[in-house]
Amino acid sequence: MSQNNENYYENLPYGRLGIVPLQSCAQLGEKVDNYLVEWRKEREHEAKHTLAFDGYERDTYIINSASPRFGSGEAKGVLKESVRGDDLYFMVDVCNSSLTYSMSGKENHMSPDDHYQDLKRVIAAVGGKARRINVIMPFLYESRQHRRSNRESLDCALALQELSNMGVENIITFDAHDPRVQNAIPLHGFETVQPAYQFIKNILRNAPDLQIDKDHLMVISPDEGAMSRAIYIANNLGVDMGMFYKRRDYSTIVDGRNPIVAHEFLGANVAGKSMIIVDDMISSGDSMLEVAGLLKKRNAGKIFLCATFGLFTNGMARFDKAYEEGLFDYLLTTNLVYQTPELLERPYYISCDLSKYIALIIDTLNHDSSISKLLNPAERIQKVLTKFRNHEKI
Repeated sequence: MSQNNENYYENLPYGRLGIVPLQSCAQLGEKVDNYLVEWRKEREHEAKHTLAFDGYERDTYIINSASPRFGSGEAKGVLKESVRGDDLYFMVDVCNSSLTYSMSGKENHMSPDDHYQDLKRVIAAVGGKARRINVIMPFLYESRQHRRSNRESLDCALALQELSNMGVENIITFDAHDPRVQNAIPLHGFETVQPAYQFIKNILRNAPDLQIDKDHLMVISPDEGAMSRAIYIANNLGVDMGMFYKRRDYSTIVDGRNPIVAHEFLGANVAGKSMIIVDDMISSGDSMLEVAGLLKKRNAGKIFLCATFGLFTNGMARFDKAYEEGLFDYLLTTNLVYQTPELLERPYYISCDLSKYIALIIDTLNHDSSISKLLNPAERIQKVLTKFRNHEKI
C-alpha cells in the first residue's frame, strides 16, 4: 500500500491540509500525522514550492483543539489556531469510554453521545472559515440503529443529516453496520471502508503454515448481516464460505431484544479446516464465541476471530476462558477504536493498524483525487497472497 505507487499527488491540493483529531482519537491521529509528514517531506513535485503548495510540507498537520467543560458538565469547542482556507479532516472515536469529565463534582465516563456532541462543537468552532470539512468517524455513531421497527428513533440518519447541514462534505467510516444508511444524505460524500486487506495480511504474518485452498480453509459469517464481508474475503482467497443464522424467540424480549435460541449452520463440512470468522464488531462477544464453539464441535482446525471493532463491553474474561479451552487461536481487531491495555497484553490478540490506510485516504482526498482503488483492496490482497506463497516477508 505504498503511496509512491500512485500519482494522485500530482494534482494540486484542494486546500492547506489540517487534521483535527479529537481527544478520543489522539493516538490514531498522531500515527496518521507521522505518515503524512514523512511522505510529504520525501515527495518531489515541480510546483512544490509555489503558492499553490503553500504549507504543503510541515512538521505536523494536526490542528490542536479542545472541548473544555464547565462544572455543570456543559462544554464548548475550541480551535487553537487559524483554519481559514484549510481542507480539514476531523477524527473522532465515539466508542472511547476511557475518557472522563467532571460534572457537579462527580466523574462521568464519556459516552458515544458525548463524543458526538464534542465533534459538533469543534466543527462549529470553525465558523465557516475552512475550505472543506471532512469527518473520519471509524465507528459510525448509532450505526446499529439503522432502520425503524415500530415507534423508534433513527439516530444514525439524523446524525448524518445534522453533520451535512453543518457543512461537512465527506463522511468516511469503516465497516458500517448497514451502508444503506447513507441514503439519509444522498447528495453528500459517504464512504465505508473495509479492512479486509489488513485482516488477511495479519493472519498470514502470524500463521505461516496456513494452507489457502478450499480443502484447508473456510471463511465463516456468524450471522446473515455479515455475509457480504465473508463473501468478499472468501472470493479473494479462493475458498468456500459458511454461514450461521440466528434462530430467535420472537415471543419474548430480553434486554430490549429477542433472545437467540440457537445458531444454525449453512455450509460445507468444516472438519480439519482452518476457520476465519469475520464480523463488523465484537460487543460482549457472546455470538462470536458461541459460533467458534459450534465449529469446534464440528472438528474445525485453527480458528481466527476477526472484527473491525473490538468493544469488549463485558471485559476479556470470557475470551480468556475460551482461549484456554481451545475454542479459538487468534483474535484480530483494529486500532480504529480505543484498545484497553489489558486487551493489548493478551497473548492471542493481534492488533491491525489502520493508520497508514487512513493517511493514504486523507492524502489522496486532499489532492482531490479518486479513492476508488483504495476502497477495493483486491489487487493488494492478491499481492500479499503471492508473497505468502513464495515465502517472502509480508
